[in-house]
Amino acid sequence: MRVLVVDDHTLVRAGIRRLLESFSGVEVVGEGASAEDALALTAARQPDLVLLDLSMPGRSGLDVLGDLRLRHPGVAVVIMSMHDDANRVREALDRGAAGFVVKEAAVAELEVALRAAMAGQTYLSPQIASQMVGSLLGRERRTGVAALSPRQRDILGRIGRGQTTKQIAADLELSVKTVETHRARMMETLGVRRANDLLRFAVGYQQSLD
Repeated sequence: MRVLVVDDHTLVRAGIRRLLESFSGVEVVGEGASAEDALALTAARQPDLVLLDLSMPGRSGLDVLGDLRLRHPGVAVVIMSMHDDANRVREALDRGAAGFVVKEAAVAELEVALRAAMAGQTYLSPQIASQMVGSLLGRERRTGVAALSPRQRDILGRIGRGQTTKQIAADLELSVKTVETHRARMMETLGVRRANDLLRFAVGYQQSLD
């Protein structure tokens, strides 16, 4: 298993590298400190899996995840984070993450996550999985805008202000495809079938905020 490690903290990267190299059959093929490193090194080193920090200066791991999956669909991505917020986990999974591991996880848990990702499975740290279940149960009871993620509500407001998909992508440092995916999921959640109907809904939503 060829793994690329991307984290903006040098000591954290060094510790993770030593840990990964203690796993049987795992080779660390590179280290990066930013979203740009993640894209460049994935193209150059061709890893099987990218272990990607969620919080980095500039573009976050969450923001670059969609681009990684679009440009390198055969490469699995496992997110690392100090936080276990259910909305961030859901967004990471929506954008194609194969796993989400908290940095306080046990050593064995990281190995399980990597091997699960390589087997085409999805792995979540236990505390994340329990939170996700609770969040999803609550989400089922919500409807309309309340059922949208914070990112989707942000995009909905921008649509209501007249921004195009390209403008939204540029402002949020997302790929156009990621924004289009959010639009499609918003339409499904809101029960809207046509783009013009979504626009009218978005305008009304933005007016309610003004």
